[in-house]
Amino acid sequence: MVLPLWMATDVDEKLHERDETAAVILAGKARGSDRLRLLGRELHWVPREAYDRRTPDGLTVRSDGYMSVLARAEERGDIPIWIHTHPRHGSSPARSKWDKIVDDELQQTFRVRSNAAEYASLVFAPSEGGFSFTGAVWTDGGPVAFQRMVVVGERWKVLPAHDAPDHEQLPPSFDRQVRAFGGDVQRVLSQLRVGVVGSGGTGSATAEQLARLGVGSLLLIDPKDLSPSNPTRVYGSSPDDIGMPKAEVLAAHLRRIAPAARVEAITGTITDLSIARRLSTCDLVIGCTDDNAGRLVLSRLPTYYLTPVIDTGVLISSSDGRLDGIDGRITVINPGTACLVCRGRIDLARAGAEQLPPEERAARQAEGYAPELGGVEPAVIAYTSAVASFAVAEVLERLIGYGPDPEPGEMLLRFHDREVSTNTATPREHHYCNPAEGLIGAGDRDPFLGQTWRA
Repeated sequence: MVLPLWMATDVDEKLHERDETAAVILAGKARGSDRLRLLGRELHWVPREAYDRRTPDGLTVRSDGYMSVLARAEERGDIPIWIHTHPRHGSSPARSKWDKIVDDELQQTFRVRSNAAEYASLVFAPSEGGFSFTGAVWTDGGPVAFQRMVVVGERWKVLPAHDAPDHEQLPPSFDRQVRAFGGDVQRVLSQLRVGVVGSGGTGSATAEQLARLGVGSLLLIDPKDLSPSNPTRVYGSSPDDIGMPKAEVLAAHLRRIAPAARVEAITGTITDLSIARRLSTCDLVIGCTDDNAGRLVLSRLPTYYLTPVIDTGVLISSSDGRLDGIDGRITVINPGTACLVCRGRIDLARAGAEQLPPEERAARQAEGYAPELGGVEPAVIAYTSAVASFAVAEVLERLIGYGPDPEPGEMLLRFHDREVSTNTATPREHHYCNPAEGLIGAGDRDPFLGQTWRA
């Protein structure tokens, strides 16, 4: 289950009330081959007048307290999730005998009235520093328990379900990290599924740091083979690997570093629909590519799938072998914040040209209708590695919260001036990333990410 921060905060506030409270969350979904993510979109509390009984230990709600919300779920194609609180201090979020009866009674009504294939319910109880929860999703095959909840905003939280299996003891290899930020953060890292788009200088350095930190699952995507110039900056590569797929070379390297991690490599581009869909089940995606068309895909993930994206860039300007400037960028995109288009970080003309077949692109360039695509850009391991380190440090900061509040959305590195600056940006009016457009958490929709795809 993924909740935007505002929704998690609203639930937490209700836990401070004396009596139990009920609501319906409307959720989008991201269905992958190995798991289902439900994405919180709207939260509708039951109106006070719809309660027949409401006490610290129970409640009874009439159907008029939720029927209109089920109609809205059907209209939007959302899954309705029945939630209620156990607010008494020291309460457990475990479902009571009565809660189980209510779920049995509600699931048929919820599924029929919303035209949803699934029914879900959640129970929240107060805990130190927030809330604890239990919940399940019912399909025709029966209930499947939620294992964890991810809260995304300026900072991120990953909460295991109250009834999830007990944590195993942390390996001693992470002792120094546990001393730095505690065992709970280390356990969160082990549960994360992170997509790294690009396995070159920045991407390989990013992925290796994530693996050494203990991230449990890594999805590596890159369309190219290792070239003769790559071993000078691609971690885990050697001249013997030239001609091999970069993602596969990096994956083999990471498996040696972290044999317990799940590492998957895909040779391809995220402008391919089938590959882009694989990102929808990631908890976090880090972009390490100069591909403008790929950045258009990355830019939409936070809106449609509540998946934070950290996009990176390195630009070395030189003339006649003389350095003129060295710039790095780390941009964090959360649901409801400015996307890369709103920030002006994507060249839309070049993005369009990158998606054309080579013959058509050459013809349009000759006619002046498409921009010339640049050649090979300068790259140096010291600067790609530095940007990767800042990006991974940003992941830790968002999980731990040791930096400024509120956090800036972007960090700019000017190596040549030895300067670091930060900034923030807001979504443009009527743009897809603007919360007013109602697309946050939309999940699986046709067309995917609300954009057109090459056949």
